[in-house]
Amino acid sequence: MTREDPPVLNSPHLLIESRGPWAGAACGAFVRDARTLALSGHPVQLVLVQDAVTAAVREPAEDSAEVRALAEAGGEVWVDDFSLAQRGLPADRLIPGARVVGMPEVSARVLAPGVRVVWH
Repeated sequence: MTREDPPVLNSPHLLIESRGPWAGAACGAFVRDARTLALSGHPVQLVLVQDAVTAAVREPAEDSAEVRALAEAGGEVWVDDFSLAQRGLPADRLIPGARVVGMPEVSARVLAPGVRVVWH
């Protein structure tokens, strides 16, 4: 017989997206899932890495709509500094509330007790 841990109410979620909005509908669906979690009272950090950092750029507005909706729902939007630099995107072009972070901060969050991590 195995013991199951009881579900943790309002457990924190770290969702990591690596594909940009132009890669297809899956990116938007993943961000909408993050928004649903935030609206349900879960602490949510969405980390945008690699090509997904383009989803946090203000223009074109339709590409960043899902990410803006997550931020408005109370989720945190973290944007990888290295991925931004690789693409020549300055931080001042990001949507309001987006926070540029480095991998040490992301790694610490991945390893934090009780955090549920999903990588897409």
